[in-house]
Amino acid sequence: MNTKRLATILLLNILGIALFLSWYLPANHGFWFTVDKTIFFWFNDQMVSNKPLLWLIAITNFRGFDAVSLLAMGLLYLSFWRRATPPERRRLLAIGICMLITAVVLNQAGHLLPVKHQSPSLFFEHVHRVSELTGIPAKDASSDSFPGDHGMMLMIFACFMLRYFTKGAFVTALLIVLVFALPRVMAGAHWFTDIAVGSLSVVLVGLSWWLLTPASDRLVDWLWRTLPGKYKPVR
Repeated sequence: MNTKRLATILLLNILGIALFLSWYLPANHGFWFTVDKTIFFWFNDQMVSNKPLLWLIAITNFRGFDAVSLLAMGLLYLSFWRRATPPERRRLLAIGICMLITAVVLNQAGHLLPVKHQSPSLFFEHVHRVSELTGIPAKDASSDSFPGDHGMMLMIFACFMLRYFTKGAFVTALLIVLVFALPRVMAGAHWFTDIAVGSLSVVLVGLSWWLLTPASDRLVDWLWRTLPGKYKPVR
């Protein structure tokens, strides 16, 4: 690993740790609490007066809607799969499995952070719940919302797009992050900082050591060689 790559990893680690500590160390999370509270109550108040927004929040936080985010990621992946040769598709499969393993491990690591708090819909009293306003069983609350699991998974996907695919795919993946992570914040199932601080800080630290070193490539290569099926690489 060259010096420039190591410097990038260390910089990303510093940014991730500083981001987390800027939220974790101040009393009541400092300015971040004002940001969180402002965002939560803006959407919470708007849900009552703005019916189209209310139903948008309800539909996008319905459990079944998670399949739409999976579909969006799958279609982006499929765009590369369709253009690939059969041997290249075997490697794409290895990258996909590596991404899933990474997501599971980082998600578990994220919950080792010394933080546990309720979502804003449970923290504040006398608030509106989208599930009660519409009758749709939407995800609008969580007893442990930090870091945001859903947002973290989306961010990991975006980072893999940048590492193994194209910058254009990365930009598209970032749009997917915004479109499918925002509804959780709008409904009050997550604080803004559950994603912008919690998910992002874990991704900055964890993925920098995984994707900017040979580590992920070694797992991809091992899967590429050992997965059953055709087109195994010649040793």
